[in-house]
Amino acid sequence: MAGASGIDTLGAGLAPHGLSLRGWVFPDADSAPRLAAGGSASAVGLIGHEGGGFWPVFQVWHERHPGVDHPLDTWSKAVITPLAIAAGGEAVFPSDRPWHPFQQWAMAAQGLRPSPLGMLIHPVCGLWHGYRGAILLDDAALARLGVSDQAGPGAAPPPAPAHPCDTCTDKPCLSACPVGAFAADGFDAAACRAHLRTDVGRQGCMSTGCLARDACPVGRDSRYSDAQIRFHMAAYS
Repeated sequence: MAGASGIDTLGAGLAPHGLSLRGWVFPDADSAPRLAAGGSASAVGLIGHEGGGFWPVFQVWHERHPGVDHPLDTWSKAVITPLAIAAGGEAVFPSDRPWHPFQQWAMAAQGLRPSPLGMLIHPVCGLWHGYRGAILLDDAALARLGVSDQAGPGAAPPPAPAHPCDTCTDKPCLSACPVGAFAADGFDAAACRAHLRTDVGRQGCMSTGCLARDACPVGRDSRYSDAQIRFHMAAYS
């Protein structure tokens, strides 16, 4: 992965898995994550998906690997880790400790902001997107990839996209939850999980997805498939 083609090569490695490089963060010295080999990362490349394009690829893998614990996390590591190594960096994941600030990275890289549900909302995909991992790079690896240093520490952040929630007057996401788990003062996870264990919850949110999330009118074309939604709901509950 040398020169300007490095980014293209990384993207080409991710695309068959339905993943993409979603943005870069160039942390300052105080917030830079530590590298396992020593020193600090100069850049963080966020890997994820907009919509559920990765799902058919993951399903095939999952069928070939029955009984694997935490299958989506395991698949993500199997895909991203070798690409990170080939880029001269190292991979980190939202599921692993020490926890890395993926939400803060996403806000810095893409200018996204939280929705009233707490999830980051994308101006096109709405609430139907995610981050499966990140690649940490030092200065040498960054240069080999051909990433411009013009976006490094001290540079102006990317322009923030319009926040869809600012012009949404009805806020249907806040009224759709059957147990009012979403409120201005936070999310009542206990009430949510208790509801999911009831017959109504199993026939509703567990079957067709979180009613509050589904009430958001943004990004309907990016909505996950029913099979993917049930997978995520089962993992959450």
